[in-house]
Order: sequence, then structure tokens, then C-alpha cells
Amino acid sequence: MPVETWLTFVLGIMIIGSVVALELKDILSAIIAIGIVGLGVSVAFLFLQAPDLAIVQFLFEIFAIIILIKAFIKKDYHVETPSRINLYLSGITVIILVVIFIFSIPIFKSLPVFGEPLMTTSQYYLDNGAAETGAANLVSSIILDYRAYDTLGEVTVLFTAILGALTVLRIKSRTKMEKR
Repeated sequence: MPVETWLTFVLGIMIIGSVVALELKDILSAIIAIGIVGLGVSVAFLFLQAPDLAIVQFLFEIFAIIILIKAFIKKDYHVETPSRINLYLSGITVIILVVIFIFSIPIFKSLPVFGEPLMTTSQYYLDNGAAETGAANLVSSIILDYRAYDTLGEVTVLFTAILGALTVLRIKSRTKMEKR
């Protein structure tokens, strides 16, 4: 089955997850539905041959879900009260998501055939990587020389997500210790 079909399927699941998150009255359940959307983004990155972005997205999504669940775990304020404006906003959001889905299908069909590179950057790395960097390991030369800023950005995102999760967990454990 072509990659475009899988991408369309993943996009459909992400849209369904978004609609479910909008319609749920329980905020904790909505957080889980949004987590499904983030997982869909990670899977889409895998289909688009970007495993480094997929790993970062997956880990960041897990940390974000942990932080959001810890923040909204109290029973007294995680249930949304229904209102008429929420119904209108949900309808408008569903319409916008359907339009985005319809307009994205031709974009997925215009992607190159899976396995055929869109750019020749990777071939340049293979041809010149060892000579220009002097590294014995070509993967290390690409990550540390050619894509150093990208790697630094990914590490920064992971570090920030870990710090955020640890901060929320420590604040929660301190308040439990103080109540005793």
C-alpha cells in the first residue's frame, strides 16, 4: 500500500482524535485524545522518513501528557460545564478540520514515491562526508557536523520537556509531603 494512503489514514485518525477531544466533557479524557493526535504526528514523521523528528515528537508528547494529567488530576475542576457557545465552536472546528483534511489529500498525493529522495542532500553527505569532516563514522559526521544545530535543537526540546515533567512531579510530591 502506498505511503500516501497511510498518511491519509493517519491524518484521518488525527482529525477524529481532535474532534473527540473537543466533544469530551472530561478534560482528562480530552488530554488522552490529544495524545492520540500527537502520536499520529509521530507516525506521520516515520512515514515521511524522519525518524529523528518522530522520536522527539513521541517523547515530547509523552512528557506533555504527563504534565497535563498531573495538572488536571484534581476532581473539582476537570469536568467542563456545557454551554451553547461550546456547541457552536465545536461545529466550526469540525468544519475547519474537514476542510483541512480535504485540502491535504492532494498534498499527500503530490509527495514523491516512497523511497525516492526529493533532494540530493543525502547523496552529497555520502559522497563528501568522510573527506570534509574527517570522521570515521559517517552518521556521526552528519549529526555532529552537517546537522549540529538541528541536533542541538532536538536535544534542547527533550531537555526542556524532561525538566517540565520533573518540575510538575516535584511540586506535586512536595504538596503531598506538606499535607502529612
